[in-house]
Amino acid sequence: MIGITQIETAAERITGHVVRTPTVPSPGLSALLGAPVTAKLELLQRTGSFKARGATAKLLSLGEAERAAGVVAVSGGNHGIALAVMAAALHVKATVVMPRSAPARSLRTAEEAGASLRLTDGMDEAFATAARLRDEGLTLVHPFDDPVVIAGQGTVGLEFAEDAGPLTDVLVSVGGGGLIAGVAAALRALRPGVRIWGVETEGAEAMSRALAAGGPVPVPLSSVVTTLSAPTVSQLTYEHARALVEEVLVVPDRAAVQGVLDLAEHAKVWTEPAAGCLLPAARQVLDRVGPGARLGLVVCGGNAALTDVLDWARRFGLR
Repeated sequence: MIGITQIETAAERITGHVVRTPTVPSPGLSALLGAPVTAKLELLQRTGSFKARGATAKLLSLGEAERAAGVVAVSGGNHGIALAVMAAALHVKATVVMPRSAPARSLRTAEEAGASLRLTDGMDEAFATAARLRDEGLTLVHPFDDPVVIAGQGTVGLEFAEDAGPLTDVLVSVGGGGLIAGVAAALRALRPGVRIWGVETEGAEAMSRALAAGGPVPVPLSSVVTTLSAPTVSQLTYEHARALVEEVLVVPDRAAVQGVLDLAEHAKVWTEPAAGCLLPAARQVLDRVGPGARLGLVVCGGNAALTDVLDWARRFGLR
């Protein structure tokens, strides 16, 4: 299990390389949901998501030989962008493996940062390709199955605990589970009374199915939310969720896209569906915990193109 000391070490390591993002009360979301809401705005992080934290922590932990070998990452979008940009900043050669279904903006950004881009037909093939490149000598920077990466993501929770007012419940989006593992580890250490809830979208349910099965299991992927579409969680992230997380809630893609539109209108921030899914889940949490809740939302990223969101909105009949 990742401890607060590891997270504090990661925070010291990445200081000066990443942004301490704002933690702000949101009057608009508070009015919308009917309960006080505080948002941790990771969409304002370098590369547009929290992923810069874990990628930077890992890159700065590498030895000379590992740096010289170059690094490889597999990603549905945000981890690939983060590794490409931060590796370039630290003068490390990067290869990024992404499925062709990844957002075009993510593919373009990773390539423009100087990374070598490999495209596959799906996430399973992407993970297999990254594993093969690791076996050929590249240093793998796994998006979630790495304690250094998880500790880096945990700095989100460290800052949230330090900067937010009173909270009863914190909601965190879940893909492979690196973010929620790190945030939960930090919050349990610093604010032990706070409940932590995970959020997934239908068709990207790796953690909720793992919790139901008693361990990681492969899941079929069909969600439009590619940044949450891990084909399985890891044993490491599963153990953190099992021990530290209240429950992982699952919402439809349609509700996640509606959440993007609601965040734009009521919170005045432009997010991706991986963050939009927090709003429908927040309503579920409020129904369960009753009056007196004070919500914290980890707004994980904002790397969604306007055209993509509009296309999804049309598909789901949203306005």
